[in-house]
Amino acid sequence: MIGTITNTLALLVGTSIGAVMKKGIKAKYEQVLYTAMGLAAFGIGMQNVVNNLPKSKYPVLFIVSLSLGALLGTFIDIDGRFNRLIARLGKSKLGKGLATEILLCCIGTLSIVGPVMAAVKGDNTMLYTNATLDFVTSMVFGASFGWGMILVAPVLFCWQGLIFVIAKYLSAGFFSGPLLTEISIIGGFLIACTGMSLLKIREIKTLDFLPALLIPIIFTIFFK
Repeated sequence: MIGTITNTLALLVGTSIGAVMKKGIKAKYEQVLYTAMGLAAFGIGMQNVVNNLPKSKYPVLFIVSLSLGALLGTFIDIDGRFNRLIARLGKSKLGKGLATEILLCCIGTLSIVGPVMAAVKGDNTMLYTNATLDFVTSMVFGASFGWGMILVAPVLFCWQGLIFVIAKYLSAGFFSGPLLTEISIIGGFLIACTGMSLLKIREIKTLDFLPALLIPIIFTIFFK
């Protein structure tokens, strides 16, 4: 778990540095940072989609996953519940920042395969690489949205910790190439959606689409 702990600490430190820097940033520069984060999220999201879509063995699965996931998420009202919780903290824009950074930090090859490699081979290289990237990313998000972004750290720890436990004590083979491909495609779309929301292209309730990430897992369990 040393790799996951390192990754979490890097995110905490990066966010703290960014949040301290935020105090000296004027409002007009904050808006520029929001735009920069939106562009980055949209670009990274579409890169995941374009790189992984040709590798998909089930080219229609992501469409089914997004559709079913959106219906389930809307029924549960994940986005509404989350934003109402954040609103109690008096941070109206924090929800978008949290949703974007959580997806960027958690739904990626390094953050999924990294814990598997650490559990099976004791190799933390991918997690250390991810820690470096998250350190830089979290500084920018901390500077953009403030101390509230510190909440991403426990989410990252639980996410990578769960993957580590599954790979270590249950089945490392569960995280197969085809499954990671499908998750990366759907995750790419979700990251791109948060980017569009930050850019104010269209307001998309990205969190309502989160259940879409479960559909490929269920498909793999029952139909592989």
